Amino acid sequence: MSTIFTKIIEGEIPGRFVWADEVCVAFATIEPHTDGHVLVVPRVEVDSYVDAPDDVVAHLAVVAKRIGAAQARVFEAPRAGIVVAGYGVDHLHLHVLPIRSEEDLSFSSARHPEGPELDAAMERLRSGLVEDDWGEFVPARLDSAALA
Repeated sequence: MSTIFTKIIEGEIPGRFVWADEVCVAFATIEPHTDGHVLVVPRVEVDSYVDAPDDVVAHLAVVAKRIGAAQARVFEAPRAGIVVAGYGVDHLHLHVLPIRSEEDLSFSSARHPEGPELDAAMERLRSGLVEDDWGEFVPARLDSAALA
């Protein structure tokens, strides 16, 4: 049985992608805490952070750092935050988001924006990643995790 994240990665369920490589992808969460909030998800289904191979965890951390740097700049936030909660979907995922205070990391701050607002935030982030010289990892289309 595939997780919802695997279905998003494989294109069975729509997603808004900002990053794709051989190990992981990053896509918009449908309940962002702040503009630019994404999930960094390994392509392989791993239930929890502590069960993931060390090399996968290390790779996710590096990708989260790169995305966080672009988020902070593009969304004019003093910091980027990362949360590994592990609930909701049984597929490891890192929440990476631009933050202005620790309150932005609270799950009670989740919003439910309309599609065009999510699209606009993800396009800003995609452009920021390209500006930061990570364009080779930005999928050609917002709606695809396919590698070039």
